[in-house]
Amino acid sequence: MRHVAAVILGGLLMCTQAFAGPQASGAAVGDKSVTAAHAKVASSQAEVDRLQQHVGQQESVSRDAAARLQQQDRTIAQLREQLKAAQKTSKKPVDGH
Repeated sequence: MRHVAAVILGGLLMCTQAFAGPQASGAAVGDKSVTAAHAKVASSQAEVDRLQQHVGQQESVSRDAAARLQQQDRTIAQLREQLKAAQKTSKKPVDGH
C-alpha cells in the first residue's frame, strides 16, 4: 500500500512539474506582450504629442494669416473712403472757370 501511495505521489509531483513548465514560459510570453503593448502605447503617445504640436503650429499660422487679412480689409476700406472723397471733390465745379 505504501508503495502504491508513493507511486501516486510521485506521479502527482511529475504532473505538477509538467504543468508548471509551460506556465512559466507562458508568463514570459505574457510579459513580452505587455512590454510590447507598453512600447506601442509610448510610440502612439509620442505620435499624438507630435501631431498636437503640429496642429498648434498650424493654428498659430492661421491666426496670423487671419490677422493680416483683417488688417488688409481695414486698409482697403480706408482707401475706398479716400477714393470716394477724392471723387466727390473732383466732381465739384471749380470757382472761376
